[in-house]
Amino acid sequence: MTMKLAVVQFFIISLLLSSSLFMFTNADSSPCNGKCNVRCSKAGRQDRCLKYCNLCCEKCNYCVPSGTYGNKDECPCYRDLKNSKGQPKCP
Repeated sequence: MTMKLAVVQFFIISLLLSSSLFMFTNADSSPCNGKCNVRCSKAGRQDRCLKYCNLCCEKCNYCVPSGTYGNKDECPCYRDLKNSKGQPKCP
């Protein structure tokens, strides 16, 4: 009886750990990641570009203009976001 209980406990613990690991690995896979990777692929400061692109993408319901530059009319929200100095926030 004790052996069966130990096996069941091990199975439950393993299941919980594997599901939490799965959730952790998928936590960073946002619809914005792929779009912003394309958008920032030619940027001089990719880390900064990706940071602001992802912020803008999430605020604008996952809309990111196509290409690496320009085309901001495709996403008016993305185009119209401004920083504290009144300049465009989104790359």
